[in-house]
Amino acid sequence: MENNPEENIPKVVDALLIFINDKGNRRKLLAAKKVMKEKDNPYRNLIIRGFEELQPIVRKRFVSNFVVRASMIGPERTEALRKQYDCNIPWAILMDPTSACNLRCTGCWAGEYEKTDSLEYELMDRIIREGKELGIYFYIYSGGEPTLRKADLLKLAAVHDDCMFLAFTNGTLVDGEFSQALADLGNFALVFSIEGFEEQTDFRRGSGTYGKVLEGMHHMHEAKAPFGFSTCYHSKNVDSVGSDEFLDFLIGQGCMFGWYFTYMPLGKDADTTLMTNADQREFMAHWVREMRAKKPIFLLDFWNDAPYAGGCIAGGRRYLHINAAGDVEPCAFIHYANNNIRNSTLLEALQSPLFKEYRKRQPFNKNLFQPCPLLDNPEVLAQMVKNSGANSTQPLDHEDVDELCAKCSNAAKEWESHANLLHKQYS
Repeated sequence: MENNPEENIPKVVDALLIFINDKGNRRKLLAAKKVMKEKDNPYRNLIIRGFEELQPIVRKRFVSNFVVRASMIGPERTEALRKQYDCNIPWAILMDPTSACNLRCTGCWAGEYEKTDSLEYELMDRIIREGKELGIYFYIYSGGEPTLRKADLLKLAAVHDDCMFLAFTNGTLVDGEFSQALADLGNFALVFSIEGFEEQTDFRRGSGTYGKVLEGMHHMHEAKAPFGFSTCYHSKNVDSVGSDEFLDFLIGQGCMFGWYFTYMPLGKDADTTLMTNADQREFMAHWVREMRAKKPIFLLDFWNDAPYAGGCIAGGRRYLHINAAGDVEPCAFIHYANNNIRNSTLLEALQSPLFKEYRKRQPFNKNLFQPCPLLDNPEVLAQMVKNSGANSTQPLDHEDVDELCAKCSNAAKEWESHANLLHKQYS
């Protein structure tokens, strides 16, 4: 494929189709073949960017680890095991190597954890090994700041070279040496957190952070290592982050993908004025879909893209979160748990009462534009936490679930009519 991807990718797909019987996997391969034949297709142009801007080992690992293992082989095993154990088994695991961070961002969802917790190397290695037994080949790091544990994360990616890894980072510790190490591995990507241009990013993350993010992106682009961006859109930055100018700028920096998240009011002292209103959230739903149709970058909106995933993906349905203290949470934004991975296997955690509540109730709304049990259906989260006897995992304030859900009730009511309009338009 290296010499002429436009011509050779369809040939490779034809060769693979001979050995693939699963209907879902065949559809994915045929879709890839179709994309390469459409000259103006943004995903074709994204693939071409991948051949121009990434190391060959990165492309090789992406195909073998992400496309084949994480997206084809693994899901067949997880589906069989879901039926066998009658529990959710995720496609990906999000875990926090450390709760420590060199920044103190306004409204950070991890801000209510202790800053001294960490998952030791041996424990993360065990989680990955248990995950692979369940068919899970995609591992994501958040925090805290994961790059404070650079050496351990690089070692894990080297040891588990059959998996795909990704880390959310504030970008301040990404230098040339680290970027080259990631490029050499090929199976480890970074996601830079950025809140808009300089004014918007430094507003939440501190003066000088924006410049550090761009430096980190530059190092990654120079090394031809894979990276994208993560943006939390809130009431004060939607106009900036939801603009062609912002997205074109990030594509120019070398970003191959981008994840949009909306602000969540976690913690008793959370600033609820940063929550988007319904008009802003609806705007982002339309805008991301418009950009996907014309820009050579892969975009996701964690909430507004729920219809593509059949609703909420948390609770082990497609992913789960293990914080730096070891608590196995249904979602990075839901700080309640029954089990701790230090005294539980991964499978036992997936069979815990709170995760079973998720499995029993998903999807949480018939309208998949209202997917979240906190932001869109807060009464559901409160009931699940109470039914399961789950405990708060926020040691700094132990936020009561009723207090948390009360902060989202007005937003949920306001969003319902907008969600109904989106459902009619896109369903």
